[in-house]
Amino acid sequence: MKQLYTQHCAECHGAERLGGMGPALLPGNLGRLKMEEARQVIAEGRPATQMPGFAQQLSAEEITLLADLAFTAPEEMPDWTLEDMRASQLVPHPAGSLPDKPAFEADMMNLFIVVELGDNHATLLDGDRFEPIHRFATRFALHGGPKYSADGRYVYFASRDGWISKFDIYNLKTVAEIRAGINTRNLAVSPDGRYVLVGNYLPHSLVILDGRNLDPLQVIPVRDEEGNSSRVSAVYTAPPRNSFIAALKDLTEVWEIQYPQATDSGTPEFSLRRIRLDDYLDDFFFDPEYRHLMGAARNAKNGQVVDLDAGRKVDDLDLDGMPHLGSGITFEYEGRRVLATPHLKKSEVSVIDLTTWKTIRRIETLGPGFFMRSHENSPYAWVDVFFGPHKDAMHVIDKRSLEIIKTLRPEPGRTAAHVEFTRDGSHALVSLWEMDGALMVFDAKTLEEVKRLPMRKPSGKYNVWNKTRYSEGTSH
Repeated sequence: MKQLYTQHCAECHGAERLGGMGPALLPGNLGRLKMEEARQVIAEGRPATQMPGFAQQLSAEEITLLADLAFTAPEEMPDWTLEDMRASQLVPHPAGSLPDKPAFEADMMNLFIVVELGDNHATLLDGDRFEPIHRFATRFALHGGPKYSADGRYVYFASRDGWISKFDIYNLKTVAEIRAGINTRNLAVSPDGRYVLVGNYLPHSLVILDGRNLDPLQVIPVRDEEGNSSRVSAVYTAPPRNSFIAALKDLTEVWEIQYPQATDSGTPEFSLRRIRLDDYLDDFFFDPEYRHLMGAARNAKNGQVVDLDAGRKVDDLDLDGMPHLGSGITFEYEGRRVLATPHLKKSEVSVIDLTTWKTIRRIETLGPGFFMRSHENSPYAWVDVFFGPHKDAMHVIDKRSLEIIKTLRPEPGRTAAHVEFTRDGSHALVSLWEMDGALMVFDAKTLEEVKRLPMRKPSGKYNVWNKTRYSEGTSH
């Protein structure tokens, strides 16, 4: 099997399956790819990529052996050092080398980046005219959602294979890239765009990059005081706290990393604060003040409330069914702030009072959901039912009554997912999550479809204003 791999795969995917021209061939890097699909890719190749088909060169048994290898974890955890990162770094347009004036006319705060997973591209969309401005190639299997600089000029992407890319929206160019890990979960950007934090599954590390040219600054091994290591579940920025927050998948801790202050030598210093918990914390969400963090482990039956000021857990949340808290939203209901979240393994939306931490409503849905969105100017919250037989449905919930007032089925039998609103909340954009899919635009008041743009398996779409101004209806 090793000889087969060396002969046919190593040139593109690396001698140790860590990736090269092609993606890493490790279980965690394959996403939702199934064994049968892997065999098909090896036999027939992958459209719109440099992956050829090997059906004429390899027997069915040999193809199965190679697929088995890709789903086999390495015997030892591979490392990825600062030297490895520097060797991968590409900076075609160094910071300050491109014009500061946009190359096109549009409301720069009402733009969207639409990720098209079908052929590894992204589309920059005008949120007023709903017309594409530019479509460009991305790295394979983007993951965790792109993040913007505060002025909206730059957008940062992370791929499962650890590639971090910085794209200049004003000049429509990728300006810097670096491979910061082997299997990456997501990234976060400080509000001033100076620092980027990358959370990795493989190796078990956090990586801090200089946001200007993505120069690697520091690798933080993710270990507890006894030396036990952990994958990183998620990282987010907490602007009012001047810090990043990292959740750990295999340790009962959450970490806070302060944005660094320059020293006399000019070398930034990063301080790490550990908050110990009594259970694992995976996906999480902040309250509007960024004082409290709400999270749950994917295998847990309850969520946790962590007081970041006090540095300790202060309450439990009645959440099960794998809540997707990273997709949660907050809004006012009967004079109080609430959090609403879908569940990955339960057909409901849970609504939690952010003062008492009690679940005040369970809204039954047609199936488990993935994404939920709203806008401060809209009375409605939208949630998909991404998993199960009703994946073509999109529920619209009245935030005043907490009742489903309409269920949309934009195209029966085909997946409708991931809503995002325009800057003013007047329109909601929905993905037809199929290879021959589309971006669908709905009037947020009448709930009628007004436009449809063909796209290749569009997934997330991210409005510059909502993401940089932390709209209450979008995830952060």
